[in-house]
Amino acid sequence: MIRTLKTSFVESNGRERVHGILDNGTYKELLGPWDDLESPHLEPQGIVPQSDDGVIIAKGTINKQLAVVISIEANFLGGGIGEVSGSKIAGVLEMVLKDCKAGTKTIPVLVLDTGGVRLQEANYGVLSIAEICAAIVELRRYVPVIAVIPGKIGAFGGMSITAGLCSTIIMTRGGRLGLNGPEVIEQEAGIREFDSKDRLLIWRTIGGEQRTAAGFADVMIEDDIESIIEVISSYINDDTILVPRTEQVRRYETFLSLVDPEHRLSSEKVRLLWAESKNAVVKEEKSIILESEEAMGRGRKWFDLLREDALEIGDIPSVRVADRMIGEKAVRFIAVVPDSQNRFPRARKGEVGLQEGWSIAKHVREAMEVDQNSEKRTIVAIVDVPGQAYGYHEELLGIHQACAAAVDAYASARLNGHPVIAFIPGNAISGAFLSHGMQANRLIALRDDGVNVHVMSKQSAARITQRSLEELEAATKKVPAMAYDVESFEKLGALSSLVDGVEADTPGKKERDIIYKEIDLAIEDVWMDGSIDLSVRLKSNFAQSGRAASILVREKLSEQWN
Repeated sequence: MIRTLKTSFVESNGRERVHGILDNGTYKELLGPWDDLESPHLEPQGIVPQSDDGVIIAKGTINKQLAVVISIEANFLGGGIGEVSGSKIAGVLEMVLKDCKAGTKTIPVLVLDTGGVRLQEANYGVLSIAEICAAIVELRRYVPVIAVIPGKIGAFGGMSITAGLCSTIIMTRGGRLGLNGPEVIEQEAGIREFDSKDRLLIWRTIGGEQRTAAGFADVMIEDDIESIIEVISSYINDDTILVPRTEQVRRYETFLSLVDPEHRLSSEKVRLLWAESKNAVVKEEKSIILESEEAMGRGRKWFDLLREDALEIGDIPSVRVADRMIGEKAVRFIAVVPDSQNRFPRARKGEVGLQEGWSIAKHVREAMEVDQNSEKRTIVAIVDVPGQAYGYHEELLGIHQACAAAVDAYASARLNGHPVIAFIPGNAISGAFLSHGMQANRLIALRDDGVNVHVMSKQSAARITQRSLEELEAATKKVPAMAYDVESFEKLGALSSLVDGVEADTPGKKERDIIYKEIDLAIEDVWMDGSIDLSVRLKSNFAQSGRAASILVREKLSEQWN
């Protein structure tokens, strides 16, 4: 028997992977090394930049079908997403979207080998990933968006949420898919929660075989370029319309309802529960919302203030939902708040966890369905989230997918004509902010020391970047996107307003009326502007300087596209 020599996809570098996927002779690289679009934020921190910023993009064909392959180079800063690299990905997806709208069907393939946001550029990465997610949600309406997770690093952080939005996920056995890296979970929750040195634990929790068996990936493929091309081609040519995972809210809520978080689950048990959830019927029970003064938090205070006496319609205590009128405008308020009795202990302090992501998605989609043939109500996300939940069960049960469901719901509401406004009276951290707030048409924040925007806690950021807290603080003075304060975030151009003169911790009627007015103005601005994407964030005065590289990348990409 003759054995065919196979070419490893995992061991190939980012550029070799693109060459391997595209048909011979069709490779046309965009914004390559010769264009010298390197990050302007690394050298001031003593880090040598790379001329393509670790992202390779090429147009060509796959089995004669027009395609664009986006490949992240894991060997450059762990495949981290910064301003230039993130804008290259978002920008090319936006160009593909234009082509698809014009009738030129082009298939996007993302090869994900990334730790998520590049911490040395922090909020630049968060903004870019939000734009990548927005483009994928809209693109999926025209063509399948295919993700390949080969190995080496895998897909982590905000880029795991990106993967969760894709039409199809292809993984090798050595691929990994999870929101929080093992080291970060250990830092945030302790070694008993997750031992980052236990390799077997990692593969059983987030490895390719487990993710495929537990419903979070579509196919596990052997490490061979020809086999990967064959699978990609099969999905390109398959006209079957599949419901994206992010829209299967009922299925995943049923799945979670079968879980007993009091006992540590095995990977085998999760596979069985996933199979069982397909036909399970779970009785819905309305949770009783209990007030706890000790863990009120700004999100809960502002939710209660803004909803006034409107009836609550949420289904779990940690996700508060209510509809009311602001003047003549219908508004749905959604807030994630602390719940000391949360079924999942790692999500008891206001984190966005498994239940929270799916609950947000449910209530946003419910508003879309009810308003389908009537005036589209405004959806206001009240943002005071300390981050996503860090835990073993969270990763095993797919917190990245729960977050992706929330992202998809907010983005879909925006695309369907609902004004989506994010009001930030407190913390807006990491994947929680990506899930709950970053898909909004407009962002409103309070100018207050208690308002912080960032990708990760300072302790975890220091560990991952191998810096002391003092060195981390020093770096924030060189790169505003690394800072936590809202004034630094404002300089990046994403805020539509930064509100002064508001008592953030003990708001009253005066503060309520100020925010009502800000929301009303934001809604009017959305209607007047008419755009339903996130491009407004690159048009503000602050963005012209704060995100100059993001704008330049898109300009150069547009020049090279045809």
